Amino acid sequence: MSSATSKQPTPVWLFDLDNTLHNASASLFPAIDGLMTQSIAQLLTIPVAHANQLRHDYWQRYGATLIGLIKHHGICPEQFLHLSHDFDVVDQVLCESGLKRHLQRLPGRKVLCTNAPANYAHRVLNELGIQPLFERVFSIEDMFLQQRCHPKPSRRLMQQLLSRLNVPAHHVIFVDDTLRNLKVAHQLGIRTVHFAHPGTPFSSTYAGRAPYIDLRVSSIKELGQRYPFG
Repeated sequence: MSSATSKQPTPVWLFDLDNTLHNASASLFPAIDGLMTQSIAQLLTIPVAHANQLRHDYWQRYGATLIGLIKHHGICPEQFLHLSHDFDVVDQVLCESGLKRHLQRLPGRKVLCTNAPANYAHRVLNELGIQPLFERVFSIEDMFLQQRCHPKPSRRLMQQLLSRLNVPAHHVIFVDDTLRNLKVAHQLGIRTVHFAHPGTPFSSTYAGRAPYIDLRVSSIKELGQRYPFG
């Protein structure tokens, strides 16, 4: 073992799911967006075009469409999450070659943190063949604090995760494709990895490294090759 590796505390890896562990933009996101729009139209009895605008606006404003639907329309979270993610993920999940092997080479505990519902997250992990590698899945259902939803990039959520994981912030490495999520984590002392796969949206607009990003990679294989990092 190298001296650099021996100085590193055993990490807790906190992984995002969509567009991090797999390329959701290729197939799954269009399916989810369509179902979300249909679900909003059905639950609120509004035209599809209006529903699609609400879906996009609430995501931009709150970080999750669900928050806006609860806040402004009082919809049932469980009903919306079921309707908007009720489809077969088999053969729609695309990931890098050797994903499981590359994850296994990363030392330490592995936890998933996604703004998606638990049922969807577990189905995707199973399809990827990596479910056994994760000791826990934190999904949108776990992000209700005092009866209010606090998804990524909520600071309260990240503080709650640290408490539940029972580790110091500097032992955690957060891997996510969304910069605003990583910025909040960095402010709490968590090490941050920006996953910028060239096949996912907006990746070409990222240049250089933001001060709150400790490492930028384009694959889990690259992450293993560059760990440990400063």
